[in-house]
Amino acid sequence: MAVWYALANLVLSRIDAETAHGLAIAGLRTGLLPSDRRGDPSSLAIDLWGRSLPNPIGLAAGFDKNAEVPDAALGMGFGLVEIGSVTPRPQPGNPRPRVFRLPEDRGVINRMGFPGEGLEAVLARLRQRQRTGFVGVNVGANKDSDDRAADYVVCARALAPYADYLVCNVSSPNTPGLRNLQGRTQLADLLKRVQEAIAGSSVPLVVKIAPDATDDDLDDIVGVCRELRMDGIIVGNTTLSRPPSLRAARRDETGGLSGAPLLTLSTDVLRRTAQRVERQFPLIGCGGVGSGADAYAKIRAGASLVQLYSALVYEGPPLVRRIKDELAALLARDGFTSVAQAVGADL
Repeated sequence: MAVWYALANLVLSRIDAETAHGLAIAGLRTGLLPSDRRGDPSSLAIDLWGRSLPNPIGLAAGFDKNAEVPDAALGMGFGLVEIGSVTPRPQPGNPRPRVFRLPEDRGVINRMGFPGEGLEAVLARLRQRQRTGFVGVNVGANKDSDDRAADYVVCARALAPYADYLVCNVSSPNTPGLRNLQGRTQLADLLKRVQEAIAGSSVPLVVKIAPDATDDDLDDIVGVCRELRMDGIIVGNTTLSRPPSLRAARRDETGGLSGAPLLTLSTDVLRRTAQRVERQFPLIGCGGVGSGADAYAKIRAGASLVQLYSALVYEGPPLVRRIKDELAALLARDGFTSVAQAVGADL
């Protein structure tokens, strides 16, 4: 860990997790956090959806909910950044405190509940930014919506012109009933409506699913996505399960668990999803990534791109460069000259 971040982390670790996150956003917005200006090894470049990305390491949704710092986040060295989740109307989310560090486990539990400034605020920021880098937009539904599928449609239609890819997030555990949208009938209806809404654009559309999905769930989800010729699946979101190995005092807090304790579960579900997808469209592996070895495991399990967030809580921006360097070394060790060659190597 860089010395400067070790000192900053000592201060941040002593304050509320959500307040610390707000300070990180402020630091990026004001340019206080340094950018990574080193080029990436050519082996990390990957082509996806007609675009060439410098590396496959992405920042997951949840960090920049309101599109405040997508370009500053790209400057940390990420190959892609995903903003959101964006809901049609602003909403406060669940009562605080709602984010809890599990330092002994390198994990985080959150029960945020899609807090955000809403569609209009995000649109205003995206309209003003220069279209550089690769920025995805993750959309969701308001907690009190009578027609949640309509919320996805409204957000997708409005945001498609400003997104390099769109994500329908049907897997947050912190909005009651949202995961019911992963059922075959509900998911097919939602995705068809969104596809129709953005039919005039060429933006890729993917769906983000839960790591708690059973084999039957995956059969339904992948079946729908193959039938509708979706552009990808993100596996996965936070988990409601609690591994018995957790040691931290806040391990029983209500909410979704992320970070290192999620790695094994999410990678296993990724692998089972990839077996069903049979390379018909790309997968994005998310959950528990904190090293180049973790990212490499996701890639070998079938992911073309990898996302992280929780590990930044403990490692900060220097983590991104370390993961890329470690991943490049692992590819070279195994004789791969590109990420694409390693995708699904363990299937």
